[in-house]
Parts: sequence; structure tokens; C-alpha cells
Amino acid sequence: MKSSCDTCNNFVFDEEYEDYVCTVNLDEDEIERFYRDERYSCPYYQSDNEYRIVKKQI
Repeated sequence: MKSSCDTCNNFVFDEEYEDYVCTVNLDEDEIERFYRDERYSCPYYQSDNEYRIVKKQI
């Protein structure tokens, strides 16, 4: 299953670029693999689901 950047904690708004960017420093090979392969799942994906984090604390 492919990770969605829209729900990733590393995908943040950059005021300088005025757009969303990935804060993980990916090399060229990783970026190309991510865009070309439909089944590639980003190893740096972190869910921004706050409720999931809270469940672990309980």
C-alpha cells in the first residue's frame, strides 16, 4: 500500500516556498522509486493521527 504524503507528519508547509514539502532528506534514488513504483511505501512515513499516539499512552 502506498503511503500518502497528505497524511504524513513529515509533510509540512514551508513559508519560503509557499508550498508543502517533505522534511526528510531523501536521495535521488529514493525519490525516483517513490514516484515511479505504485506499490512503494515510504520508509519514513509517520502518521499524523494524534489519536493513535494518545492510545499508546493509555
